[in-house]
Amino acid sequence: MTLTLGLLVTALLFGGMTLFAFGFAAALFKTLPVAEARKVIRASFPHFYLFVIGASALGALLLLWHDLSGALLLAAIAGTTVWARQGLMPAINAATDRGETGRFRRLHGLSVGVTLLHIVAAGYTLVRLI
Repeated sequence: MTLTLGLLVTALLFGGMTLFAFGFAAALFKTLPVAEARKVIRASFPHFYLFVIGASALGALLLLWHDLSGALLLAAIAGTTVWARQGLMPAINAATDRGETGRFRRLHGLSVGVTLLHIVAAGYTLVRLI
């Protein structure tokens, strides 16, 4: 039963991250003026990160006795997402607020890279389970 739940939670994590990164954000910038889209994205990220932390931590716990490598990958996603939420996101927001365009671009690029790595890790874990 825990393996089935772990598979479902990992699928939810993978799908949720993919939808947020490639669907939600793109749709916002397509349908709203840029300034408004940025406000909505900025307000959404804390919730997105909590979702990723919760789903990856729960998935790690559920997989612990079935797939140690997958559990460790999900635990790494949870840990690095805590860092992204508590450290990286405030730094990105501060750079934006101060008009530090270069710093914003570097930090945002790092954030995108981390998110893509998380999606790949969750996908890899999911494929291992099926």
